Amino acid sequence: MAQNQNMHERPVEILQRLIRFNTTNPPGHEAACVGYIRDLLNEAGIESTLLAKDPERPNLIARIPGEGKVAPLLMYGHVDVVTTEDQPWQHPPFEGNLIDGYVWGRGALDMKGGVAMMVAAFLRANAEGLRPPGDIILTIVCDEEVGGDFGAKFLVDEHPELFKDIKYAIGEFGGFSMNVGGKRFYPIMISEKQICGIKATVRGQGGHGSMPVRGGAMARLSEMLKILDKKDFPVHITPPARMMVEAMASALGGVQGAILGQLTNPLMTNTVLNLLGERGRVFYPLFHNTVSPTILKGSNKINVIPSEVSVFMDGRMLPGFKPEQMLNEMRQIVGAGVELEVTEYDPGPSEPDMSLFNKLSEVLKEADPTGTPIPLLLSGVTDGRFFSKLGIQTYGYLPMPLPEDFQFASVIHAADERVPAAAIEFGAQTIYKALSRFG
Repeated sequence: MAQNQNMHERPVEILQRLIRFNTTNPPGHEAACVGYIRDLLNEAGIESTLLAKDPERPNLIARIPGEGKVAPLLMYGHVDVVTTEDQPWQHPPFEGNLIDGYVWGRGALDMKGGVAMMVAAFLRANAEGLRPPGDIILTIVCDEEVGGDFGAKFLVDEHPELFKDIKYAIGEFGGFSMNVGGKRFYPIMISEKQICGIKATVRGQGGHGSMPVRGGAMARLSEMLKILDKKDFPVHITPPARMMVEAMASALGGVQGAILGQLTNPLMTNTVLNLLGERGRVFYPLFHNTVSPTILKGSNKINVIPSEVSVFMDGRMLPGFKPEQMLNEMRQIVGAGVELEVTEYDPGPSEPDMSLFNKLSEVLKEADPTGTPIPLLLSGVTDGRFFSKLGIQTYGYLPMPLPEDFQFASVIHAADERVPAAAIEFGAQTIYKALSRFG
């Protein structure tokens, strides 16, 4: 027990230990990893509760009591990770090695690094006898990477009473630094896009593979995919995207700021995105509903020409939109003769609650006076979509100052995922300061 008494001072070691649990999802099997966190809390005298739809996939909830003057604050993160299969890693992905100042391993960024920060901050709050105005609730979940059915969705649907009166949460994804126009920004996620999976089906003449068919279902599907590859969905300027761009443009100033600010002019959005080059690719999903074809379904026999083929698409919809609006936009692009069907839809709030944003920004600005916190609309999705059903606003707040040449987006879910150890320590300290000031 004595060995773990000061773990709140060693977030990097916590991260290394978390990485060593192989929680690749599927199948997940997060029990041992969650059990390690529970042991840390137990040894610090913090009680916790495990709730599970499957015993091998538990979720943990712990609480530091506050004074009851304000609503509780939720911190949550997931310990499951995506596969490393067929990826050429320089260092083993489940050893958590510390090499040249970086912790290497699957989950270092997404999101065992964030969990290590949160657990360290939570342990520190307990060790230092923090008595906040409201309770601090730590929730560690499973299954974020494959839909949340065993994790956050299960908790929200089956145990909503555990989150009673909570208005705000700290979760993923945001707080990492990025450099634009010579300035360092810290995007804090305030909103995210919505999942809207779409199946497109086309039909045509089938037959025996020895008798080729021209203009059949396969050919028609390929034409549809070519059209989707060349044409854009309409531009939309949502409130979160506008807040993000205006904050960045104001900080940049001058010609750069003026050009970036034109992203919120629908007549100029696509032009500016093209001018931004590779950076424009990152901004593009923030102004368009998007679909990415991922799964094709045709014949199940090589000698049968299918009369019906389908493509399943990963659709991501902007905040405030409904599936029918997205389907209408797609019909305008692909034309008649394509049957469209929504296969999955996870709704999210249309506009963010910004009440805690300034306080979180203030803490981050103190931690790094050279950086500028800005609102972030996330092109992906997080477990925040489930907690939003309970009226909880999530702020993606995992503060990490990263080297300017660090290709953040290229290592998440990819080979050689890693994070600077100093960034994990910075994040743990910054989150603790946020906990000590909320309310």
